[in-house]
Amino acid sequence: MPTAVITASYERDFERCRLLCDSLDGRLKGEWTHYILVEHRDVGRFSALAGTRRHIVDEREILPAWLKPFSDPSSLGRRRVWLSPFTPPLRGWHVQQLRRLGIGRILSEETLFSADSDVVLLREFDPAKLWRGAELRLYRRDFANTADMPDHIRWAKASNRLLTAMADRGPPYHDYINTLIGWRTDTLKTLLDHIEHRHGTGWTRAVARTRAISECTIYGDYVDKVLGGAGHYHSNEALCRVMWNGAPEGRAPRPDLGAFIGDMQAHQIGIGIQSFIGYSLTDIRRLVLP
Repeated sequence: MPTAVITASYERDFERCRLLCDSLDGRLKGEWTHYILVEHRDVGRFSALAGTRRHIVDEREILPAWLKPFSDPSSLGRRRVWLSPFTPPLRGWHVQQLRRLGIGRILSEETLFSADSDVVLLREFDPAKLWRGAELRLYRRDFANTADMPDHIRWAKASNRLLTAMADRGPPYHDYINTLIGWRTDTLKTLLDHIEHRHGTGWTRAVARTRAISECTIYGDYVDKVLGGAGHYHSNEALCRVMWNGAPEGRAPRPDLGAFIGDMQAHQIGIGIQSFIGYSLTDIRRLVLP
């Protein structure tokens, strides 16, 4: 069963993405092709990672021409902002999520296996194992997003408005977010069709009307609220052990990276270290690719 491995990245994460690629090449099994989705200006640099099983996809192949990136003067050009007549200004992490949604329209592989740039695969894995008969594994932690998690609440409320006419009953909400997850390509295509039919406009415009975007939440809510779970089975076991935050500066040392890796559970196949935590990429590479 062919799998499309999907990574949305950008120039400042290039070396992290290279490490991800090295780990996939050594440990991902089965029939797969890796697609790295980047802004047009980053295509040249990321082309160094291209190969027979890896392709670099320009976001202009995925997103409409009216959504355009610019240097953000408020950051002295260090960051990018995407502007359009139809949406509020979007940051790179918003647009990365739009790329992951939009890629479903142009791929033919049955399985989409999404891996963030800061993920490293540590154990051998065949994405065909995500399937149980005709159903694909959907990561979900039941009612894990509570009222004291404002970002998650915003994402859940925005997803409900985007997909349904149901009244929002408030938290807690299910959590579908991880940095290593599987989607069905056919389901992603019907998700985009559903959004366009419901809102009478292109899916990009409908999704990006709010900056409260979580592609994992949108896909999970679509499966559960619109499809009634069809084509999927639920699992609360995250494939990736993620270090979302480091210890507050000056209060405690950062978590020990070796111990973090050593505490991986049996079902976990990779780790994700958020780039802002500040671990040396050399140290990470030394530990994960000896």
